[in-house]
Amino acid sequence: MGIGAARGARAASRGARTASRGGRGREVTARCGLLARGVLYVLIGMLAVRVAFGGGGEEADRRGALQELSGKPFGSVLVWAVGIGLVGMALWRLSEALFGAAGPEGDKPVKRLSSAGRSVFYAVVAFSVLTFPASGGRSGDEQSRDATATALELPAGQWLVGAAGLGICVAGVVIAVQAARRSFRRHLAMGGVSARWRKAVDFLGVSGGLARGTVATAAGGFVVYAALRYDPARAKGMDDTLRSFTTTAAGPWLLLAVAAGLVLFGLFSWAMARWREV
Repeated sequence: MGIGAARGARAASRGARTASRGGRGREVTARCGLLARGVLYVLIGMLAVRVAFGGGGEEADRRGALQELSGKPFGSVLVWAVGIGLVGMALWRLSEALFGAAGPEGDKPVKRLSSAGRSVFYAVVAFSVLTFPASGGRSGDEQSRDATATALELPAGQWLVGAAGLGICVAGVVIAVQAARRSFRRHLAMGGVSARWRKAVDFLGVSGGLARGTVATAAGGFVVYAALRYDPARAKGMDDTLRSFTTTAAGPWLLLAVAAGLVLFGLFSWAMARWREV
């Protein structure tokens, strides 16, 4: 009885903290952010599919996705909506860093630090999206090469770039492993949802996470290679990284598989927007 009461008290305490943190506003920003992330990944995946089939005119990266979106009716409004959604994503992660994430381990320092890093990342992405209509944006490949060149000029720059590339590789492996282990399940509130929907979300999460992890690992590997060669031109953004898959023994089929996975990750982001516990 004592243990049960203690657990109940802790659960009530977490619930009270969540309510005091503006739970409704946090939920709205999180779900809007996940929807926006899904839009970008679906578009990038579709562009990569075109590249795999030989229609390589568009860039399969964030700028290509935004160009695709802006060409639709009310395109500028859609781009702004995605940007605002990503602002919500950054605010959600910031709230997790400040107040803790949902779940029993949400208050751990490592979780807060991870959320802080994600908040900065999504803030940068949101800024690039919101400024896209005015600037037209720069491709991820250009940004990657320029950032690598600048970093290489710093004291111990070669080591810094190599460490950054290795960190991206590790992050990619972690993303893939967590997807394969279905770690995302613990963040989902799918009580009462049919087994068919659960299996569908599992498929989207595993397939999409593996594809996302593969791209990140490959991109990190190119950064490490750029550091070893002291050549920023060796670094690649998402578009060049995806295109590099066509040079493997599997040819365009590997790119097609990864591209399909990115589309599935976009769909998984939409599923998370529906069932993610925030």
